[in-house]
Amino acid sequence: MGINLLSLISRAEKEHKLTKGEIVAILENDEVNRELFKAADRVREKYVGNEVHLRGLVEFSNLCSVNCLYCGLRKDNKNLKRYKLNPDIIIEFAQKAVSYGYKTLVLQSGEGNFYSGEEIALIIREIKKFDTAITLSIGEKTEEEYKLFRQAGADRFLLRIETTDRELYKKLHPKMDYENRINCLKIIKKLGYELGTGSLIGLPGQTIESMADDILFFKEIEADMIGVGPFIPNVDTPFASEKGGTFEMSLKVMALTRLILPDINIPATTAMESLNPQGRLIALQSGANVVMPNVTEGEYRALYRLYPGKICINDTPAHCRGCITGKIHSINRVVSKNYGFKKKLST
Repeated sequence: MGINLLSLISRAEKEHKLTKGEIVAILENDEVNRELFKAADRVREKYVGNEVHLRGLVEFSNLCSVNCLYCGLRKDNKNLKRYKLNPDIIIEFAQKAVSYGYKTLVLQSGEGNFYSGEEIALIIREIKKFDTAITLSIGEKTEEEYKLFRQAGADRFLLRIETTDRELYKKLHPKMDYENRINCLKIIKKLGYELGTGSLIGLPGQTIESMADDILFFKEIEADMIGVGPFIPNVDTPFASEKGGTFEMSLKVMALTRLILPDINIPATTAMESLNPQGRLIALQSGANVVMPNVTEGEYRALYRLYPGKICINDTPAHCRGCITGKIHSINRVVSKNYGFKKKLST
């Protein structure tokens, strides 16, 4: 069995193709994990190099109009102090982040229409003056709004799907429309954004087969960035007593994603480090090439509480920048000085 799995990993490293059954076989067996992670690291080095792209994360509002069962920002969570930063503060945080050397910023909030499209467009236009790439992570919008933000200067859009299992998606996301989520991803891609999405690993009711489907879906939609991280139960959600996802399985899905989509950007997610003190470094050595340090300031860092145990909530943006830079250097990698756009597959 082990030799067969090694041959699958070797073929995936060379050809970047696996069937659903082959992906499932690798995910089900832990005997070749080390070889899987090494292969993903080699593919990462070959296609995207040794630079690590730092993307400063501005969590500008924790207001949310949806009720995802796993998320601490869900509308029905009454134990969370809500906030909504005004545009001037968002722009100020962005300007400070650029002064720390960030060439990309990620503007992230809960889902909903708590800002008008014009307000978001204004924020984008002002931040673009600082010579930085902008990723938006603000949920489902209309095609007109996506177009408005793109025209204002937004470069990337991150819209996570969390699972491509249609029935599971419906259970996890009350009153949300799976087809609309898929359609939004297609619109984002059509409008010329770099498209980001991703999945949570270990969700209640999730199967290994559906994790394999997720990876194949990411390839099908030609995603440019994929975030993979473990589900971590939040006490303020209906999933408070559920078992969480594991670091190892999250790392395996991430590594397989690198093998199948060799030239994309893959973040070493913060949630990985919430489960393992060396989580982000291990991820960077298993296929990842992006880190998203938090550049939000003050109390807001702790109030954007997706899950418990979130790291670095008491640190300053300046400290986070220095800390992660040191960690990256410790594994003989370098911090990128460019905007971090996807390098197109050349072979």
